[in-house]
Amino acid sequence: MKYFFILLILVISPFVLLPAQGTNLLDIDYNQLDSIFDEPSHPADTPQNPANKEAVKPAPVISDLKKRGIEFGFSYFFKGAVNPGWGVLPWELKKLEDMEEEEREEKKFSWAFGVEIGATIDINAQISENFRIKSAITYGIPGSEFSLGDFFFDYNFFNYVFFRAGKFEQSWGISPNFTYTNLLARIATQMQSHDKELPDYDRDAVSTNGTSYIMKLDVPIGIGGFQLLALTRANIAGGVIPYANFIGFGGKFNLAFSWADFNLGAFYQEYMAARAFLSVKTSIFKTDIYGEGLIGVNAHTDNSIGYAFNFGFTRSFFNNKLDINGEYFYYGEEKTEYFSPETEFRKEETLPFLEGHNFALNILYKFGGSINTRLFTTFYYGDKSFRLIPGVRITPLTNIDIYFAVPMALGDGYYINTLENYRYEHRPFSVLLYVNFSGSVRASQYY
Repeated sequence: MKYFFILLILVISPFVLLPAQGTNLLDIDYNQLDSIFDEPSHPADTPQNPANKEAVKPAPVISDLKKRGIEFGFSYFFKGAVNPGWGVLPWELKKLEDMEEEEREEKKFSWAFGVEIGATIDINAQISENFRIKSAITYGIPGSEFSLGDFFFDYNFFNYVFFRAGKFEQSWGISPNFTYTNLLARIATQMQSHDKELPDYDRDAVSTNGTSYIMKLDVPIGIGGFQLLALTRANIAGGVIPYANFIGFGGKFNLAFSWADFNLGAFYQEYMAARAFLSVKTSIFKTDIYGEGLIGVNAHTDNSIGYAFNFGFTRSFFNNKLDINGEYFYYGEEKTEYFSPETEFRKEETLPFLEGHNFALNILYKFGGSINTRLFTTFYYGDKSFRLIPGVRITPLTNIDIYFAVPMALGDGYYINTLENYRYEHRPFSVLLYVNFSGSVRASQYY
């Protein structure tokens, strides 16, 4: 118990409050920077059966724990960023002369700053050989508030059926660039409770970001297995009880051969099109190759059919110093864009895709050395729009990462994300300096 009290003291210790603005600056997707080639940080909590490895039965983390015991974890982070930029590309500044004064002011050079500090304590308790509970709570500022992270339990029925229920995220997609086959992430979040049934709700009642609450069953069978689940995305922590018809249902079947990994799944929720997907991943001559296909049917209106597919590769060179990932993605779900005919939710507000042809290219070179320098570039194209983010990350000291990147948007338009969208609606050129202090420690006792 002494470890628990030490960790508790660390969590409630006072932090230095620093003024900040534009904290969306800190909401960076590391997959868009240099970590797209990295292994998952907690692979045991997201079991996978990679291709070209010995096929094993998928098993939750509960099977790897000792009979009974408890584990405490404490992690800390400090994030600071500065982001000067322009509302037009620097080599197109002459365009400002033809703009109205108000628009010209918005397009001129501007600054954005962000500071965030926080700590997380998590508890992983093995109640019995079959029963595990996990929870995590984060305290952060600005905001000076607590937020609930993973909060779920696992139960193992006779070492054959594995049940998990609670607040956690689940992914079905395999693409590092486009999450269109991760159907579980494409569900809107119910933010408010209304007196009458959906879909007669206003736009404030639903968000496209939120937390998943899931009940799932995993059943290993031979060299694969299947997964069944029920999922809702609702602001339950805020007191919102989801409507029954805002709960979705789905299932996925996996076959993990020594030469390829296959996943076939489907998901349905009343305010979405019904969708099914097939994904394949294998390796040929040291090159990882993957492909995905999806079909959607808008059963709420005219049964119109949409589809999407991709194929990509990942390859390492020069003794794993150079990593390259390329991907082609075609999006053709425009006929199934509405949740239902009564809503105003269109695909551009719920799906991070552009119609038609899309391309992605990610390059990472690891210099290594004492400061672990990594040079990276990400490139995306879609609908006559380009997004280019060259940058570098260095680790001068343990637990300190420094990023320097230059996000650029070229062409007729571009994907809007936090790297380009903190202060103005369009910010096609900026310079990002981002510093991250982080660390963690764990203590456990089993018997």
